[in-house]
Amino acid sequence: MTTNRRSLLTMGGVLSLGLTQPARAQSADRRLGYAIVGLGQYADVILPRFADCRHSRVTALVSGSMDKARQYGARYGVPEGGLYTYETFDTIRNNPDVDIVYVILPNGMHHEYTVRAAAAGKHVMCEKPMANTAAEAEQMIAACRAAGSKLMIGYRCRFEPSNREAIRVARSAELGPTRIITAEHGFNIGDPTQWRLNRALAGGGSLMDIGIYSLQAARYLTGEEPVSVSAVESTDRSDIRFREVEDTINFQLSFPSGVIADCVSTYGSHHNRYRIVGTQGWLDAESATAYEGNRLRLHRDGRTIDHPAPDAGQNQFSAMLDHLSQCVMTDSEPLVAGEEGLRDMRIIEAIYLAARERRTVML
Repeated sequence: MTTNRRSLLTMGGVLSLGLTQPARAQSADRRLGYAIVGLGQYADVILPRFADCRHSRVTALVSGSMDKARQYGARYGVPEGGLYTYETFDTIRNNPDVDIVYVILPNGMHHEYTVRAAAAGKHVMCEKPMANTAAEAEQMIAACRAAGSKLMIGYRCRFEPSNREAIRVARSAELGPTRIITAEHGFNIGDPTQWRLNRALAGGGSLMDIGIYSLQAARYLTGEEPVSVSAVESTDRSDIRFREVEDTINFQLSFPSGVIADCVSTYGSHHNRYRIVGTQGWLDAESATAYEGNRLRLHRDGRTIDHPAPDAGQNQFSAMLDHLSQCVMTDSEPLVAGEEGLRDMRIIEAIYLAARERRTVML
């Protein structure tokens, strides 16, 4: 409640701030500075990727521990003046080397730090899922809009070569019109004390974590928005890991073109694949959405062959970081703006409703 109250007050500050101090596009000849908020496991994935960026660099770090911030600062060339705690985060407004704040925190903290970053006059990259609720996502969009800040959600797969090629194949009807999509994502979650199993921090279970990859794949492969959803949950509440959140949800999405997407989200077994089935063949991705090593196979005319994606010249993480920097410099809309995250949150809430009430929910 304290966090929510602070967030709402901060957003009120953003609304007034945005009237007089809109964020402006930057000169295209500089590398924009990122502040990384949260030095957990995913920060260890993101931070090394700045070395491959063409338009982005890391200029600030935010952590609950200054000792940890100093260690990372020494490793990635961030000076003492670019190191912040969560308590001193708001003073980042005074750092001209920070253009973009990247929120890499548990889901339940995305709303607060996006709103505070906008209040500080910074553009925002926020990890997925965008927030714990669609209502929070709407507030984040409003705060950034009022401040004149860009808001982008960290959907890295939209910048990954194999996924981009799968989108091209699916939407070009090279395999005939798409009829069915299957998408499966999951892993066997371990430590029962981790934040992903805490409802307040995670917003839910597997669907709010790994399941969003299945949902996103169905949406970006079709290029459509679903019109209805049905779902079934399977959770062993005697398992200490699942006292607060769900384990497995199987959900089905129906799209306007007639495509049906059968999706799996689970914390109980390992999955990382999707398949696009058209009238003349199929395209299979496995691994589909991993950090590296994603692979496509194509089946047509009775033959199954490897289908390598064109070389993009940049990894998915660096391409994602640079994309937002370029959007800021050119004052253009990100490919995966806040509205994209909001659409996912609304569908996720519908999936939970469908599973809870055991009925089809119209969207």
